[in-house]
Amino acid sequence: MQKVLVTGANGFVGRHTLEALTRTDARVIAMVRDPRRLPDGFTGDVRIGDIRDESFAGKALQGVDAVCHCAAWTSAWAHAEESRRYYLEPTLAFLTAAAGAGVERMVLPSSTTARVLDALPPSRLRGAPDGLWPHMANVLRMERHMERLAARGSTQVALRLGLFAGRGYGLGMLALLLPRLRTHLVPWAGKGRTTLPLIDGADVGQAMALAATASGLQGYLNPDVVGPEIPSTREVLGFLHDTYGYPRPHFGVSFPQAYAFARLMEGLARLTRTPPFITRSIVLLLEETAADNTEAERLLRYHPRVHWKDAIRAQLAEMQRDRVKGLSMARPLPAPLAKADP
Repeated sequence: MQKVLVTGANGFVGRHTLEALTRTDARVIAMVRDPRRLPDGFTGDVRIGDIRDESFAGKALQGVDAVCHCAAWTSAWAHAEESRRYYLEPTLAFLTAAAGAGVERMVLPSSTTARVLDALPPSRLRGAPDGLWPHMANVLRMERHMERLAARGSTQVALRLGLFAGRGYGLGMLALLLPRLRTHLVPWAGKGRTTLPLIDGADVGQAMALAATASGLQGYLNPDVVGPEIPSTREVLGFLHDTYGYPRPHFGVSFPQAYAFARLMEGLARLTRTPPFITRSIVLLLEETAADNTEAERLLRYHPRVHWKDAIRAQLAEMQRDRVKGLSMARPLPAPLAKADP
């Protein structure tokens, strides 16, 4: 029986991955800091600890065939140092440790936006990718590290997932966009013609589970993974307006204009020490990804099931239940690692 370890099993991707894996023949192992937050009814093995603890991580990896590395610290803008310390460096170390422990396959949730950032012209970057969005620049660094590890003999799968939506919501496009729409100040970027590749958490979990268990995968793979239908920005905002009463944008700007304005707002936010109204990372999320499921269907036999409208309905129902008006643009920092006994 294949043993699959899921890190970050309490997060949006991790919880949906656990749920999908429990419907397979794999033996599922959840690696968490707080087992009380595991999904109700989870009956797999639990390893309690922190991936930043190299001794614990080494022990947790023993005897594991595949890892779905869902642990992450995320921020929707800035926070370069925190992203490096709490996301990039622990992830690179864990990926390396897994390869060294003989884990045959590593699966990492990447993003369709990573490819967009990698291909942006200098006129839109106005500096290094880190300056535009450190978190997404670090996702690209992780992909490249996985490519190097695959060259040494392991299988490394970086799933370029669409924009998260649905049950168990976390930091994502909808959470960032909805409170801003209420202000009537959000413009159409690029006339709203670009697509928003929304994907429900259940389809994220399905893809992660397939990437961990599908036979015949070799080397480094990074297929796009999105929902069954990819709407335009206009379609999504039109649905939010017609169904929930959110205002439609009243004016439009080009993408270069949107980046320039967002850069100004980021500068003002640093002076006022308040979250910016708009950031270049939000503009980046509105860029065209041209994502589709062709490779995921071929490699993984992935077939998404949840329509983007149903994903939005599920997320907004939970947000209304929880009385959520908006989410922070950065996750809380992890607690410091406990010192080992002498």
